[in-house]
Amino acid sequence: MRVKIPSNENYKGKVMKTDIQIASEATMLPISQIAAKLDITDDELELYGKYKAKINDEFLERMSNKPNGKLILVTAINPTPAGEGKTTTSVGLGMAMSKIGKKAIIALREPSLGPVFGVKGGAAGGGYAQVVPMDDINLHFTGDFHAITAANNLLCAIIDNHLQQGNELGIDQRRILFPRVTDTNDRALRNITVGLGAKVDGIPRQDHFMITVASEIMAILCLAESLTDLKQRLGNILVAYTYDNKPVYCRDLNANGAMAVLLKDAIKPNLVQTLENTPALIHGGPFANIAHGCNSVRATKLALKLADYAITEAGFGADLGAEKFLDIKCRKAGLAPSAVVLVATVRALKYNGGIAKDKLAEENLEALRAGSVNLEAHIDNLTKYGLPVVVAINRFGTDTEAELDIIRDICEAKGVDFALSEVFAKGGEGGIDLAHKVVAACEKKSEFKFMYEDDMSIKEKIEAIAKNIYGADGVKYDAAALKTIAEIEALDPKFSKFPICVAKTQYSLSDDPAKLGRPSGFTLTVREIKLSAGAEFIVVLTGAIMTMPGLPKKPAAYSIDIDDAGNITGLF
Repeated sequence: MRVKIPSNENYKGKVMKTDIQIASEATMLPISQIAAKLDITDDELELYGKYKAKINDEFLERMSNKPNGKLILVTAINPTPAGEGKTTTSVGLGMAMSKIGKKAIIALREPSLGPVFGVKGGAAGGGYAQVVPMDDINLHFTGDFHAITAANNLLCAIIDNHLQQGNELGIDQRRILFPRVTDTNDRALRNITVGLGAKVDGIPRQDHFMITVASEIMAILCLAESLTDLKQRLGNILVAYTYDNKPVYCRDLNANGAMAVLLKDAIKPNLVQTLENTPALIHGGPFANIAHGCNSVRATKLALKLADYAITEAGFGADLGAEKFLDIKCRKAGLAPSAVVLVATVRALKYNGGIAKDKLAEENLEALRAGSVNLEAHIDNLTKYGLPVVVAINRFGTDTEAELDIIRDICEAKGVDFALSEVFAKGGEGGIDLAHKVVAACEKKSEFKFMYEDDMSIKEKIEAIAKNIYGADGVKYDAAALKTIAEIEALDPKFSKFPICVAKTQYSLSDDPAKLGRPSGFTLTVREIKLSAGAEFIVVLTGAIMTMPGLPKKPAAYSIDIDDAGNITGLF
């Protein structure tokens, strides 16, 4: 198998095994032994093979009165082609916590097949800081995403069947809001026509697909507190409007019960382990650039009951994932982090300073200083929430002491702690300093607050995020967006109290992916608004963000293969 240089190798010239090689050589414990560490009995586990399991509702109920541990959020600067290593840092931090004698658990999102076979690759950590079995986790895992896809598309089938069977509700086929989904990147499905053919083949209409992780069903599953809550939220999905402009909800089509049946197992958190046998819950997986970017509330709340330190992450940069974790997930679930870890790399900051990807290994203090404004922006944003921050530099072998000193000085000037992370190459041992800094941060005073209040108007909430987090001068609304805002406000007063979920490029603080660093003097353009009445937030689409990604010219799928013995290669 071809080997690669690890992205954050801490000494030059060493060739390391690929992630999947390392994972395949791991000494995993039977998942029942991992569960036993957490006081989970065999009867409270639902096994999916030897090394992964779901945790049943009886155990969740048994843990309900147990005190919570400390919640630690791991986020990052804006992603770049140089890589930041947020999931790797999350996994490594959990393992390092165990090494310093702390009882810790990790709570992550499930990977989507879109990135796995597209550009990004897998999402189970990297190097010697991975969750395993990584091939299962990156592929079908326990079938949660397939269940979400099936539930979503069942509702779509019921909508079209309702039209075919006489349309008793008077649904306007031009105003059906709920799209089909699939968990692969497929640009050809962005705009489609359904119902073509003979009369018995359905009512012709325009439709489209989104990727499964952008589905409102995914968001609902990740925010639901129970099966009862799940079914109610599914019933609240706004699916269409009638010819006389009345809303049609999923419950009006009597679809939410059957959808909940498809999701009855998917709502249960999944238990796996790290390479060093630290427990990990991996459950749910909405993208942060087009959805709310956090693992399930159930898994996070369970993690807080199972350990003294629960380490979770939010997708992409802090302007997306962390903002949504704090303003949506924490608001809805009553959570409050004790500390935030902000992951960055020297290379990524130099990229933000205008250096080409092939020159990032060279020392360039001027570019680093210029690009560090992105790090400073995220530090400033996180401290606005009243939370202690630790900056974790995911170290590369080419990082020089002079470069690291610049980042240390920036952190000191900002009043936040700084630690190097070498977990990719060293596993938990490479995160011990970071673990100590995070434990200390958790003991600091936290004055957690939201970026906006529930009773602010929809536009006021959008502008609070745009100005205070992105650094925009203001917000411009396309006519269609303004019309939808007016419709939402007229539909039900409670909808205006929902939090905001901005769909925006992950590559920039602005809505323009080309504006790196810390952009200023720009206006955020809102082109479309969508009400997710079941998830209980309002989606705000900006820029050219796509809810159905496409494959690149040479997708990762070309490099993924399996031999006659069942050994997978090329999976990151």
